[in-house]
Amino acid sequence: MTPLSAKEQAAARANDRIGTVLVLDQPGMRIWHLRLQPGESLAAHRHDRPYVWTVLTDGTGRSRYGDGRVVDVSYVAGDTRHFADLTPQTAFVHDLTNTGTTELVFVTVEFG
Repeated sequence: MTPLSAKEQAAARANDRIGTVLVLDQPGMRIWHLRLQPGESLAAHRHDRPYVWTVLTDGTGRSRYGDGRVVDVSYVAGDTRHFADLTPQTAFVHDLTNTGTTELVFVTVEFG
């Protein structure tokens, strides 16, 4: 898989859709659901505020980052990761592709 192209990175900086469905949007907090079938991808997007995600299913994924990295991850239901120090100045961009054989399901909460 190739790294994010310059065009994809530019689009990602303008894209703040970090899930497939925005289920709550209120001052100081947004909650997203992310569901990806095998082979499906979430378009490259930016993370520029603190957030936490929890994966609800086992599976595997691949992300391409704006800095050129391509990272493969194995997820176990219940895995949780917190990005506490993100700001517009420390933001990053990436996409996510489900490389497994089962649906990937996440809940993500953004703060700020």
